[in-house]
Amino acid sequence: MNAPDLVLSMHQTTLSRFVEACRSDPRVLAAYLYGSHASGTSDAWSDLDLGLVLAGDAFDDFAAGLEAFLRQLGEPLFIEDFDSDGVVFFILAGGTEGELAYGRAGEFTEPHGPWRPLLDKAGALAAARPRPRTVPADQIETLRRQITWFWHDLSHFITAVAREQLWWAAGQLENLRRVVANLARLQHDFADGEVGDDPWFKLDVSLPDEALAPLRQTYVPLERAAMLGAARALIAHYRALAVPLAGAHGLVYPADLDRLLQARLARLLKIS
Repeated sequence: MNAPDLVLSMHQTTLSRFVEACRSDPRVLAAYLYGSHASGTSDAWSDLDLGLVLAGDAFDDFAAGLEAFLRQLGEPLFIEDFDSDGVVFFILAGGTEGELAYGRAGEFTEPHGPWRPLLDKAGALAAARPRPRTVPADQIETLRRQITWFWHDLSHFITAVAREQLWWAAGQLENLRRVVANLARLQHDFADGEVGDDPWFKLDVSLPDEALAPLRQTYVPLERAAMLGAARALIAHYRALAVPLAGAHGLVYPADLDRLLQARLARLLKIS
C-alpha cells in the first residue's frame, strides 16, 4: 500500500472508531463529518473534521473527559483547544490529525461548508439551525480595524528601522502583510470568515493568483533597503484595497494618519 492510500485507510479506521465511540456513549446524540472529507475534496494531507451533538446536561462532563473519549480513536500525542469553547484539535500516534467540534442539543448550527451525518440517535441533526451569514456590522468593524491598524504597525516598523532593530522591523512588516492579505480577502469575498483570524489559511485557494502577486515582492532579506522597499510596496497595495473598501462600506478612510505616517517614512528614507 502506497503512502497516500495508507493515510486514507488510517483516516477511515479513525472515522469508524469515532462512530462506534459515539454510538456507545449515551451523552452523544449525533455525530457528523464536515470539511474536505465531507465535500469529497480530501487528499492524503487532509485532516479529519469531526463533530458531535451532546445531550444538554452532558456538555461539561464530556469536556472534562475529552481525552478519554479521544483515546477511543487512538493514542493522542497532541490535544489542544487553544481556549476555544466546544472545539479541540488532536494528533493521534498513527498520524491522523483532526478537529473535533462538540455542542449541546438545541444549539447545533450547521457547520460552515459541506457536511454529512454519521449517526443521529434522536433527530438532533435534522433539527439543526441554518448557519447564520456573517453579520454585516461585525464584518464592517473588522474592516475598520484592519484599515486603521495598518498605520499603527507602520509606525512601529519605521521606529524599528530607524533604530536598526531589523528583527523587530521584520515582525512589523509581517503585520503589514497580514493586513493587506485580510483586505484582499474582504475585497474578494466580504463575508470571508478567516479575515482578522488567520488570513493565510488556504489563501492559495481563496484568492486568484493575480490578487496575491503584489505580496510576493514583499518577502525580502533582513536588510534595511530591501525592507523599506517592501514596506512601500505594501503601502501602495494597502491603499489600492483600503480606499475603495472603506468607501463601499460607509467608512471614513484615515487620510490624516496616511499623511502623517507617509511623512515620517519619507524622513526615514532621506536619511537611509
